[in-house]
Amino acid sequence: MVCTTDCVEKPIRFCLERVGKFIGLHPWWFIIVPLALAASLGWGFCFLEDRKSNDIVQQFTPIDGRAKAEKHFYKAFFPSNEGVFSSLRLNTDGVYGSLIFTSETDVLSVGALEEILRVDATVKGMSIRHGEEEVAYSDVCAKVNQHCHPNVLLEILDYNANNISVANLTFPVHHHFTMGRVPLEHLLGQVDVDSNAVVQSARAVRLFYYLQEVNDTLEDAWLNELVHLLTNVTTNVTQVSYFTSLSRQQEFEKSTKSVTHLFAITYFIAVLFSVLSCIRLDNVRNKVWVAGLGVISTGLAVLSSFGFLLILNVPFVITVASSPFLILGIGIDDMFIMISCWQQTNVHDRVEDRMAATYREAAISITITTLTDVLAFYLSYSNPFRSVQSFCLYAGTAILFCYLYNITFFGACLALNGKREEGNRHWLTCMKLPEVCPPGASIAYVTCCVGGAYNREAGTEEEHLIQKFFRKHYGPFLTTFWAKAMVIILYVVYISISIYGCTTIKEGIDLKNLAVDQSYIIRYYEDEKEYFGHYGPNVMLAVNGTFPYWEKAERTQLELCIDKFRELPFVSDLSPSWLHSFEHDAKENSINISSDVEFKKHLEPFLGQRPMLRLDVSITNDSIDASRLFLQTSNVPSEKIMLESLRKTADDCQISLVVYHPAFIYYDQYAVIAYNTIQTVCVATVVMLVISLMLIPNPVCALWVAFAIASVIVGVAGFMALLGINLDSISMINLVISIGFSVDFSAHISYTFVSSAKPSVNEKVVDALSQLGYPILQGALSTILGVVVLSASVSYIFRTFSTIMSLVISFGLLHGVAFIPVFLTFSQFYST
Repeated sequence: MVCTTDCVEKPIRFCLERVGKFIGLHPWWFIIVPLALAASLGWGFCFLEDRKSNDIVQQFTPIDGRAKAEKHFYKAFFPSNEGVFSSLRLNTDGVYGSLIFTSETDVLSVGALEEILRVDATVKGMSIRHGEEEVAYSDVCAKVNQHCHPNVLLEILDYNANNISVANLTFPVHHHFTMGRVPLEHLLGQVDVDSNAVVQSARAVRLFYYLQEVNDTLEDAWLNELVHLLTNVTTNVTQVSYFTSLSRQQEFEKSTKSVTHLFAITYFIAVLFSVLSCIRLDNVRNKVWVAGLGVISTGLAVLSSFGFLLILNVPFVITVASSPFLILGIGIDDMFIMISCWQQTNVHDRVEDRMAATYREAAISITITTLTDVLAFYLSYSNPFRSVQSFCLYAGTAILFCYLYNITFFGACLALNGKREEGNRHWLTCMKLPEVCPPGASIAYVTCCVGGAYNREAGTEEEHLIQKFFRKHYGPFLTTFWAKAMVIILYVVYISISIYGCTTIKEGIDLKNLAVDQSYIIRYYEDEKEYFGHYGPNVMLAVNGTFPYWEKAERTQLELCIDKFRELPFVSDLSPSWLHSFEHDAKENSINISSDVEFKKHLEPFLGQRPMLRLDVSITNDSIDASRLFLQTSNVPSEKIMLESLRKTADDCQISLVVYHPAFIYYDQYAVIAYNTIQTVCVATVVMLVISLMLIPNPVCALWVAFAIASVIVGVAGFMALLGINLDSISMINLVISIGFSVDFSAHISYTFVSSAKPSVNEKVVDALSQLGYPILQGALSTILGVVVLSASVSYIFRTFSTIMSLVISFGLLHGVAFIPVFLTFSQFYST
């Protein structure tokens, strides 16, 4: 018994059949109106520069990330003090330039240090022109006691390289006779020490040049001049890599420019492929113009959708720049389906009847793929990353316009081409041609001046060679017992490798991947990881709210919480805190601090003599609102483990504690990326299943389509991990795309399988492959050609897009022409 669910499918087929007939009768209206609409919406591109939004923190970190709330807490209770600068206490990344000097031997040799001091003097001696003024480093530097924030290592050496022999540096902390305790873990890299922790050699030295956060324009100009200076600096003994607080953003914004020329190449390849794959040797049945106009139709969709959203003030993020490559593939795929359905209509019918038949057959296939793709993107708009939201909104809207223009503009072009074919006119000259070769005609005449051949038995256009291959060879072979067995074995291997790959997925975006390959910051990131990767960030730990510090029992409870942090394997040290220092001072001076009054009475003068520690206590109206201390981390297993462990330890304490570091804003992605990816994929898959059940008139076939979705997603995620691509906001976009594409090919085959009038399941599969095997292959190849050009990009973002999209299309094609056709043959109750 055949179970069907065609209550939705039939009305859609009927409506689109009427639309096709109407377009066939009035094609010019459907050419003029879409062109006018595209022109009117396209002016939205005038706002492109204003709508660009490529701020890394805003676009590539979770919108409601916990670290952003923690940052607001620290800014409110621990604001920066312009006169007492402390890099340890920054609530943001700060405004700075940083240099890493490396050496294959010892960067602390006299020769290397002299070179470092020379570069340091050059940087400090640099000045810039700002308006009418000459601005020196001393005018913009962050100040401590009216002096520029020093590079303490050079201060220890008194800016004399020869003093290294008498400095007796100890690592990781050096005790200086005037500066006191000086942490060196972030300033010296790959250090060799003796049994007394005295430094014997080091491979890297890092210098920082912090600026005041007062005048953005002035600070940006100084940092840009610094980069220009360091680009031209030459060293002989050491190698220098450099970075500024502007570098990450500036280098990231270069990524979009790096693919602009590739889009032109892609469009040319797409046009060429479409034209070549639609060439027929028959001078009348040739579809060259139709194929070219199909690509133009996709271009109009991108122009209209992007312009429309830009007019609506929707932010344009760098990730959106990859979507035209995707839309091009989807639009051409639908075009091939429509051309294939046109070729199966009777050439003797009127054009409007052929259009009605074409739309009747193609309607559900392209409607299913459009709905699934659009919903996959729109559902993903709930994602916590703005970069993903922007991409999904632009891509989903572009696919809607692509569908609209394929139905109208491309359909009208197909109808006009049909009128030319109806008159048996030449594809290039539009001259009327004879169908039969006249007696005695030359080969040249036959080649150029005869056309209009068709299948005399079926009344349809002659079958393409590749369609014939699918019907006579591939389809029958695939339905044999041994071929099915091979396909099943291949699927088991595929899914096994995919599942294994899924277990190895790593999360999070490496910030260096946001820059183009040639960027100077790549080397800095690599040096930082190699030479300073052992020590993690100095994490701030704050007591939130009023707390009775004077009560010994409460202080003991606080110490127990701090000890829990010390017990974490990656917390290596606790920097001297204001509370411990105050307790020590009180003990040494026999001061009683066990009461509210006495504690506050003695605390104020104590902090007054220690301006740095004063920054760690927030006092309002004689009440301590919050205070903080610092945890030094090292040997961090992963940013995710560190973040989760620190927050869990803080949450488990009975006292309200807040942990924070500016880098946590980037680390927050680890807390949400996996969960949100799984949630998005699951919700979208369920919606895809519902759509398939509604539009494919057989529930079992719809289930096979849902199976294909899950299978392709697992495959893409698994192979993505095996190729070393992390799960981040960029790869998440591609997984969302895979939801839509995994439906496309399988839905085409499943729907045609169900609609086939053949008696047996094997014959149904052969019929489905003979009708849509070639269009599916064309669509897959056109999409791969559309994105493979991006593999030549110098940007990780676009190369990742190219790699994952190639996986998506390859696996989708494999399911559409191999796995799903074989699995459908096991549904024996389809036999009539």
